[in-house]
This record gives sequence, structure tokens and C-alpha cells, in this order.
Amino acid sequence: MSDVEARKRTSNGKASAQRKQSTEAIAAERLRSFIERIERLEEEKAALAADIREVYGEAKGTGFDTKIMRQVVKLRKMDRADVEEQETLLDLYCRALGMRETAAAADD
Repeated sequence: MSDVEARKRTSNGKASAQRKQSTEAIAAERLRSFIERIERLEEEKAALAADIREVYGEAKGTGFDTKIMRQVVKLRKMDRADVEEQETLLDLYCRALGMRETAAAADD
């Protein structure tokens, strides 16, 4: 191998290593950016959760049942058809367990 060829290989190797380091630095910076964004969002989520607990505390202090309020919030998020299906199944199960009157017993 001639000196010229050896210098080209060394030069190409250095350039390749520099590109790799540059790419790794960019990837590391993007990763750091994602992690920092997630951390900020986690902080905001914790602050919102604290605010929600505070609202439930206020509601409880004025006599509202917060367990029922949480159920209402959950139901309001659901599609109306899903709510109706759950209510129907709950009624069916309660009737099967004798916890509610059946329609036939109510007619008597």
C-alpha cells in the first residue's frame, strides 16, 4: 500500500469517526430533550393531581360523597352506550343475586 492510500484510509477513518461522534451527540441531545420534556410533564401531572385532591377535599368538606363523585366523573367520560350496557348488566346481576326485585315480582 502506498503512502497516499494509507493517508486516504486514515483520513476516511477519522472523518467516519467524527461523523459517528456527531451523530451520537445529536442522538444524546434529542434523548436528553425527550427526557426533560417527560420530567416537566410528570411535574405538571403531579401538580394537577394535587389540585384534583384539593377539589375533592373541598367537596367532602361541604358534605358530598367523593366516592360517588369519582364514579360520576368516570361515567361522564364514557360513551352513553357503554354506560347503558354497564347499568343493564349491573341490574341483571343484582336481580340474579336477589338484591333487586325482578319485574315479575314487582307486578304481583
